[in-house]
Amino acid sequence: MKSPDTPTARLRELYSTFFKIGSVSFGGGYAMLPMLEKELSEKKGWVSEEELLDYYAIGQSTPGIIAINTATFVGYKTAGIKGAVAATMGMISPSLIIIILIASFLDYFNEEPLVQKALKGVNIAVAVLLLSSVWKFAGKTVKNIGGALLCAGAFVTVGFLGITPILVVVTAALLGTLAFFIQGRHKS
Repeated sequence: MKSPDTPTARLRELYSTFFKIGSVSFGGGYAMLPMLEKELSEKKGWVSEEELLDYYAIGQSTPGIIAINTATFVGYKTAGIKGAVAATMGMISPSLIIIILIASFLDYFNEEPLVQKALKGVNIAVAVLLLSSVWKFAGKTVKNIGGALLCAGAFVTVGFLGITPILVVVTAALLGTLAFFIQGRHKS
């Protein structure tokens, strides 16, 4: 039997959904994008894929951790301020629990070869998830040659020239705004 959609039930659902996401999201915000899309857009229908990408972009360009910022935005959209708190707490609870457990056994983990090898395997899986997310992002956001050039330019400046991502995000926002106004004049 499905529980009624009361405000309290929605807050519990937000908390438990983000707790689940936070529990299995190794590698930070980028690696969890596929799971966010599946849970929040496909299963729950709380946000569209476009909204999620917007929240993700805002989460990237605001102070703090992308995953927590995104959880806060989705929670707020779904259930206001209480929803933002529930989603944020759900996202951070697994990390707090894991950190406390690891801190309790830190000396043992540092010397354990099996743990070191397992973490190397997790890093490889995270790299694959990141590539998958980048591919999906590019397919949804790069819509013309200008977008492709901007994407390539951002990749080169951050990846090879070591320019801070903050400067790249601000520059891309300015270029996007400029392109909007230039296109608007041609349409008139």
